[in-house]
Amino acid sequence: MTMIRCISPVDGSVYAERPAMSFDDAAAAVARARKAQKAWAKRPLEERVQLVLKGVARLNEMADVVVEELAWQMGRPVRYGGEFKGFNERSNYVATIAAEALAPLKVESSDKFERYIEREAHGVVFVIAPWNYPYMTALNTIAPALMAGNTVVLKHASQTLLVGERFVQAFNEGGVPEDVFMNVFLDHDTTSKLIAASSFNFINFTGSVEGGRNIERAAAGTFTGTGLELGGKDPGYVMEDADLDAAVDTLMDGATYNSGQCCCGIERIYVNENLYDAFVEKSVAWVSNYKLGNPLDRETTLGPMAHKRFAATVREQIAQAVSKGAKALVDPKLFPADDGGAYIAPQILVDVDHSMEIMREETFGPAVGIMKVKNDAEALELMNDCKYGLTVSLWTKDADRAARLGRDLETGTVFMNRADYVDPALCWTGCKDTGRGGSLSIIGFHNLTRPKSYHLKKAL
Repeated sequence: MTMIRCISPVDGSVYAERPAMSFDDAAAAVARARKAQKAWAKRPLEERVQLVLKGVARLNEMADVVVEELAWQMGRPVRYGGEFKGFNERSNYVATIAAEALAPLKVESSDKFERYIEREAHGVVFVIAPWNYPYMTALNTIAPALMAGNTVVLKHASQTLLVGERFVQAFNEGGVPEDVFMNVFLDHDTTSKLIAASSFNFINFTGSVEGGRNIERAAAGTFTGTGLELGGKDPGYVMEDADLDAAVDTLMDGATYNSGQCCCGIERIYVNENLYDAFVEKSVAWVSNYKLGNPLDRETTLGPMAHKRFAATVREQIAQAVSKGAKALVDPKLFPADDGGAYIAPQILVDVDHSMEIMREETFGPAVGIMKVKNDAEALELMNDCKYGLTVSLWTKDADRAARLGRDLETGTVFMNRADYVDPALCWTGCKDTGRGGSLSIIGFHNLTRPKSYHLKKAL
């Protein structure tokens, strides 16, 4: 029997383990979800919406347990209170737009014809969720999928093994039937076999680029719809008219919060030459104030990365950049908890360029490179010199200038004077190796349903 284990970054112990389901058991579970879907979809929309919101409320009641479990599983300090602010914001927003998003599109209603387009649930939606924001990211699909009349099968990352159980427990206790929303423990091989067997009607995956490729390979020839949110290397650009202190505060938080393990975290920064020196000086001071330590300690502001192998990647990128001439500005002696393993000090690098991996490859840790630029044209070229495209953070007082730049940026979202945020009213999407599809907003509902056209000719 294959065991799926969560190795805690807190102390390297096995925090949780569960047996992986066999293919037959997993297929039987999916069959139950498929059988339950039609009846679920026939319930009134408002009933489905309210049951999802009751599940959200029940999960909020588990906050003390959930927050501590997250600290043990992936290292986020308990002082930040988990993910409930964003979790509630997203669930509440999609609930308010569900009726509008799923309303029929009327084309004609006359004495001769009724012509309209309805949105129909796909059927069984498979959510393969990541460990970095395991509740919020999964909810992006789970809430609208259930509201739209799909049943949902959730598979969580091994690093956040208990999240799927808690998620489903809360929603089932809130009234969502067990076969409508279920959690499964699967190894990669069984997951691929289920996908290849056309077990699902839609698959949402958040994770690595290679993981996305594996999903596409498994789904090849099945015509199963997929939504893929993969890697990122999101840039910030600070223009000469930016609010310097606000830019430092937001971009440094975006680069290091959650130990830099954010899908839309800031991983590279370009600063106009007029503000460059001041920006760098203030950024080093900002980052140096972190307290790295045990995430269960409420004084800790920066916890360990989720696994020591993730921290190893960050250290390798820093070392490679330094070997090519970059300078590391944050004194590691300020962070005695850095143990060479999962606990890693934050770092800022200057004298960097795009020959270095830290400016091109996903870091997903608390390290960021800062480059000096002369103008918008140079910044634009550098921001687009990347195989990823999730978000860009522009800092200026000129909204028209930001919009003009935005039209030439190869990205999914353009922020101005903001970073590292998911707006539930806007489509969360990316381009290039960041993936395809989109969640949240009305478009997210449309991706979780299919159009069905009605052309009804009335008898004369």
